[in-house]
Amino acid sequence: MIGMRVLVVGQGGREHAIVEALHRAEDSPQIFVAPGNPGMEPLAERIPVAPDDVESIVGWSKKNEIDFVVVGPEVALAAGLADALRAVGIATLGPGAAAARLESSKRYTKDLLTRLGLPTAPYRVATSADEADALLATVTYPIVLKADGLAAGKGVVIAENADEARATVDAWMRDGALGPAGETIVIEDFIRGEEASVLVLTDGQRWMLFPPARDHKRIGEGDTGPNTGGMGACAPARLPSEADAIAFGKRIVDPILRTLREENTPYRGILYLGLMLTSEGPQVLEFNARFGDPEAQVVLPLLEEDALPLLWNAALGRLPADRHATFLKYRGAAVCVVLASRGYPARPATGDDIEGLEGPWQHGIHLFHAGIDKHMGRWVTSGGRVLGVTARGVNLEEAREAAYAATSRIYFAGMQYRRDIALTSEQVGRTDP
Repeated sequence: MIGMRVLVVGQGGREHAIVEALHRAEDSPQIFVAPGNPGMEPLAERIPVAPDDVESIVGWSKKNEIDFVVVGPEVALAAGLADALRAVGIATLGPGAAAARLESSKRYTKDLLTRLGLPTAPYRVATSADEADALLATVTYPIVLKADGLAAGKGVVIAENADEARATVDAWMRDGALGPAGETIVIEDFIRGEEASVLVLTDGQRWMLFPPARDHKRIGEGDTGPNTGGMGACAPARLPSEADAIAFGKRIVDPILRTLREENTPYRGILYLGLMLTSEGPQVLEFNARFGDPEAQVVLPLLEEDALPLLWNAALGRLPADRHATFLKYRGAAVCVVLASRGYPARPATGDDIEGLEGPWQHGIHLFHAGIDKHMGRWVTSGGRVLGVTARGVNLEEAREAAYAATSRIYFAGMQYRRDIALTSEQVGRTDP
């Protein structure tokens, strides 16, 4: 593996975390990123190709003798990038388009979970606005509306009443706000509990777990306001325990992988389980077909073993048999605070100067660039989620304190961030960052 040439596909904070983890590899791979962002340039050479430009990525990878590709964003997986790369003999971490339907089609996933008898909230499916209106007349609020297709983090709404639900149906299905992604919707019962993210590395049969994580999706403290792509994360989360996470894997991951193998669509990559831990047991909220964002920014910095051979062996279908249903080795805890631009998530502003990125930073602080660009030597905002400030510590409390201390040194106009990342629900509102 010495001298391996590795391409990471994507441009956000998740991909920055992947690049950094691979950069730490013992065999010193040469890393490229397509298209990446300026914050990754000290670690990887940027390639100006869009993540879902399958033909260009495959052609460039062949021409430049890439050995291994790690696909970051869901849009590239849904476009069939992993299939196309494997078809020309390039080892790729990421499921093919058929297996990636676990994320790209909420309806497919709910139907599969139900067919396998796996725990998930009751649901209905609407393929027209009129059908959705009729179904909404029969529900008890709050209710969860999910766009069937990929919607860049904007395809889930928790409607507290009929007016909010009808407005969502109008926006998605009548006005086309989400394009084809919103033409079919899943109407799901609202369930209460503690959210948890369990990230699985799998070669299609065997699997290993990253430390359990917790994402904070809503824009405001106390989980208020609209959903976002994620405003922060922590790992290991207080729940589930390691023993429970392994039990969830055996209960949920094993039958999913077995079914995909039987359908001749084996899954090699990262399988993200979004769970709600309820008093009746875990319920599957969603699957993602790749590393979560910002979960990747907390689980990858904690690894105490070389990520490259593990990801490589998963891509080739040969994870060690003795590591099946175990955890990757990790140490300590990490907290990531996402800094978002003014107007996010509805209308994020761009072009605002960013101050305070240069450091120096104490050991254990990672700045994962996402919506950031560089113009005339100045760092400026270029998207909704601008930066993930991650800190490692002995425990969550220490990591949280360090993450917020680092956050306080960064500024741009209208900067938004949550001050309750990694707090318990009981602590929210009575503990300062």
